Amino acid sequence: MILDRFKLTDKVAIVTGAGKGIGKGIALAFAEAGADVVCAARTLADIEATAAEIEKLGRRAVPVQCDVMKTPDLDNLVEKTMAAFGKIDILVNNTGGTMPCPAMDTTEEFFEEALRFNVTTAFLLSRKVAVEMAKTSDMGAIVNISSRSSDMVQTAFVAYGAAKAALNMMTLNMAPEFAPKIRVNAISVGGVATDSLKVVLQNEAARKQFNEGVPMKRPGEVEDIAAAALYLASPAASWVTGKVFQIDGGVSAPAIWVPTPPL
Repeated sequence: MILDRFKLTDKVAIVTGAGKGIGKGIALAFAEAGADVVCAARTLADIEATAAEIEKLGRRAVPVQCDVMKTPDLDNLVEKTMAAFGKIDILVNNTGGTMPCPAMDTTEEFFEEALRFNVTTAFLLSRKVAVEMAKTSDMGAIVNISSRSSDMVQTAFVAYGAAKAALNMMTLNMAPEFAPKIRVNAISVGGVATDSLKVVLQNEAARKQFNEGVPMKRPGEVEDIAAAALYLASPAASWVTGKVFQIDGGVSAPAIWVPTPPL
């Protein structure tokens, strides 16, 4: 049956930022599809809670405290995954994010930190995981969580937009080098109802403006992104690599603008 191609039975997945939001949603979706999941994030209590929910679904889960900005933590994440499961089939580079900041207020340090947090960490972890995937998985899959900020002009997002654009290009460049053993794709995410969008959704006027700017007339849900990640990680996408999927409610321009001071 075609639905069998969406199963992840006995696959092993690493999901960064798995303590809440999109990362948690993806981790739970993978477990529902039959995968065992290594949940990584800085806050141990959050990933322990995600792991407990995964175990209730009948799958194994290992919480690994990890600050992706620290290279030794990335090494430890891969080592603990291999020690627990002996293989890696799927990696989701979900950790990322940068607060809006007008270009003239964006310091050198802020800009470089945005690049490291959103793309360099994914590059480093993907390389480390690819070594193990190539040896232990019949077909590995890497899914990078990007943003529509990567290709839409948005005020106050020069650092974040540049970083996510780099993540998209990293995805496209890695894909042919890693094929056919490992597929590499990305999801370009629109406005999703997570903590990062609370400031908009909790303000009636801003929420109305946002919804009016989205053709589907609502923010995305975590499950909208998790469903796309499941497709890209599963055998259903076995002929898909080097692609950036826009999951965004149909937007072609920002649903809301961040005010910036004149130059």
